[in-house]
Amino acid sequence: QVQLVESGGGLVQAGGSLRLSCAASGSIFRINAMGWYRQAPGKQRELVAGITRAGITNYADSVKGRFTISRDNAKSTVYLQMNSLKPEDTAVYYCASATGPLLRPTLVAYWGQGTQVTVSS
Repeated sequence: QVQLVESGGGLVQAGGSLRLSCAASGSIFRINAMGWYRQAPGKQRELVAGITRAGITNYADSVKGRFTISRDNAKSTVYLQMNSLKPEDTAVYYCASATGPLLRPTLVAYWGQGTQVTVSS
């Protein structure tokens, strides 16, 4: 089993920044891709950004140029630096991991408990 623990959410004004962290523990050798999903009230959960063990990244179009995902394999931790935040970024952000390189919803093997990000206008 793998446990994912997120930290770093909170309340920020539009235009501000936040950094999310997600630390993995347990059978971390199982993990390849790690990343972040988010779910706003009344909306489906969507992939925000993902990164493979080799460092290949992908982003949702809505966050390209504003969010940066990074990973420290030695610490089994993934980060999401969020800049130029907008009210529409408000959501619960979930850390996710998969045993392969893709972080599609059907391939996610482990989820974190979620952390709230609220961006005020």
